[in-house]
Amino acid sequence: MSNFEFTIMTYECLQQYWWFLVSLLGALLVFLMFVQGANSMIFSLGANDDERRLIVNSTGRKWEFTFTTLVTFGGAFFASFPLFYSTSFGGAYWLWMIILFSFVVQAVSYEFQNKLGNLLGARTFQWCLVANGILGPLLLGGAVATFFNGSNFLVAKENMVDGFELQPVISSWANASHGLDALLDPWNLVLGFAVFFLARVLGILYVINNVNDENIRCRGSVRLIGTAVPFVVLFVAFLIHVLVKDGYAYDPATGIISIVPMKYLENFITLWYVSIVLVVGVALVLYGIIRTIVSKTYICGIWPAGIGTVLTVLALLLSVGLNNTAYYPSNADLQSSLTIANSCSSEFTLQVMSVVSILVPFVLAYIVYAWYSIDKKKLDKEELTTDEAY
Repeated sequence: MSNFEFTIMTYECLQQYWWFLVSLLGALLVFLMFVQGANSMIFSLGANDDERRLIVNSTGRKWEFTFTTLVTFGGAFFASFPLFYSTSFGGAYWLWMIILFSFVVQAVSYEFQNKLGNLLGARTFQWCLVANGILGPLLLGGAVATFFNGSNFLVAKENMVDGFELQPVISSWANASHGLDALLDPWNLVLGFAVFFLARVLGILYVINNVNDENIRCRGSVRLIGTAVPFVVLFVAFLIHVLVKDGYAYDPATGIISIVPMKYLENFITLWYVSIVLVVGVALVLYGIIRTIVSKTYICGIWPAGIGTVLTVLALLLSVGLNNTAYYPSNADLQSSLTIANSCSSEFTLQVMSVVSILVPFVLAYIVYAWYSIDKKKLDKEELTTDEAY
């Protein structure tokens, strides 16, 4: 067996491979939150009932992709990094429960807003979609920001090997907020609002591309300026904060975690290929936004901006987990911080799941085909007369 073949079979390589897959799912999830972004602007982009229903029907064709990716993202984390799953999803459950509840409300709103016997009225369910469009991206962005800024949790690693029958609890939250304390960190809110405005930008670009209505498209082009500016300001501010802040490194030999000045800047320098992905991603997002604003006929901005979003988020998540970095720092106990080495599944489990992951490209190909089939015809007001209309 060659050195190359041996290297790709190592436990460390499997850990990095699965961190890449989880990061890719997270990046796709952020892109797919254009559904939430468009829904948050139902009453801003739509001036009357028909226009609002057009927007709802446009996002209604894609909301399952977002929800499925969210569930898959959580499932992949559970399978590959179970200690993170039990620590964050189990400890910060109030934060995650609010996020999940808002997505459940979204599903119910699509299904029942125009059903016979709806006593609440279609507008009530449309406001529920707006609520999901605000809370989903904001809280998810705040949760992702804790990868850089840390959370308040404790991990009793000795319970994983000693006295497990008597002390089955491995991780616990260090306070009674169970995740809501993340919203008290201003930098978590900065990224949360950046993701919120990014979702709005992507939502506007998607509606402009998908809905064949000149009034909505003109209104969207105007709203795009006021949405893109705060997104760029907030994202640049957070990126600068990440590059100059202290980071969390671990010694692969001892597992000891320490604080290192400008750790994430060091990561981007060491992982130069990740830096290239970040720059290309940011450039594509700006290209999609700017060309849509300056051109009255360009309606395809969602594609460069969407691809750029995936690349940008992927680069950020890779930088927080690779190069011997603790991707989930503990502000309560530094040595409780999680790394891809101390929180992952067994080597056998990762190997088995890696075989299954070979099917991922086929699943993605099916999604692309289904997306193409759904969007072959642009939406117009004739859509509202069909049985499939929301």
